[in-house]
Amino acid sequence: MKLVLQEFLSLDGVSQGPGSPEEDTSDGFTRGGWLVPHLDDAFLRIVTGWTLGAGAFLFGRRTYENFARDWPAMDDPDDPVASRLNGLPKYVATQTLTTAGWEPTTILSGDVAARVAAVKEQPGGELQIHGSARLGASLLAEGLVDEVRLMVAPVVVGSGRRLFPQDGAQAGLRLLSSETTPSGVVAQVYEPTGRPRYGTYRGGAHS
Repeated sequence: MKLVLQEFLSLDGVSQGPGSPEEDTSDGFTRGGWLVPHLDDAFLRIVTGWTLGAGAFLFGRRTYENFARDWPAMDDPDDPVASRLNGLPKYVATQTLTTAGWEPTTILSGDVAARVAAVKEQPGGELQIHGSARLGASLLAEGLVDEVRLMVAPVVVGSGRRLFPQDGAQAGLRLLSSETTPSGVVAQVYEPTGRPRYGTYRGGAHS
């Protein structure tokens, strides 16, 4: 399976609590819900189209517990996102959970990178990470992520957990596509290319 990292980000890189003030208040975060004013039909079309490619989902523990709390109640069979999240195989990377009630779920513990690499060997559609920024960044650093999809909202949140923290791992990326919604959210799709290149700019020339 192709491992795809999908994230909602603010312009300053915050990934925490995009959907509501109560979504994720860990570490005292009080600015949740920053994405909601920028939702429109184009946003929903893009995100739904991405999710239709899923064959399974991969979560970190915190995101899994939030999704497992909320998504089972969204049982409209005509909702393609809800039907996939509730019906497709799910994997949760955790060293603390021993049971997971949102079926079908498999717990990945121990060497998570090795366990994820083994899941990628299975046939099927995409293995999609939704949220779970710490897990996604760590797997990107391990070279396991095949595609990065970002929805970047035109807002500076100013605090909160970021997908790419200061002093994090390096990653080179190649832009595959970009689309801007009427509300100003930029949908960006990237292919990781390994370690980034660096150069020197000298008055009109670079090397």
